[in-house]
Amino acid sequence: MKKLLLVDDDDSIQLLYQEEFKDEGYQVDSARNGEEALARFAENRPDLVILDVMMPGLNGIEVLRQMKSRDPSVPVLINSAYFEYKQDLGAWAADGYIVKSADLTELKAAAARLLN
Repeated sequence: MKKLLLVDDDDSIQLLYQEEFKDEGYQVDSARNGEEALARFAENRPDLVILDVMMPGLNGIEVLRQMKSRDPSVPVLINSAYFEYKQDLGAWAADGYIVKSADLTELKAAAARLLN
């Protein structure tokens, strides 16, 4: 079973994504901020990270940079409500960038693509 680390500070997003990805057959771990995400990443190496950008403390771009320096083989998919972060040079290290939507089709397809 593939392991996902879902990083988002919004409780409703966390709940929705956890249920959707569990229904798809993934094991889902979650973190609500960058520091927690880095700890979970180190403890339980995921097969994929789905990472928000705007969070309290460390933002997603900094978390991405640290994750890639620790283990560049783990794909990181940025999932942000803000399209403009796609232009941030720091985001280019991500393996994908999805703008948040109520329709999770694109997010789930990107996750499946990165895990295969």
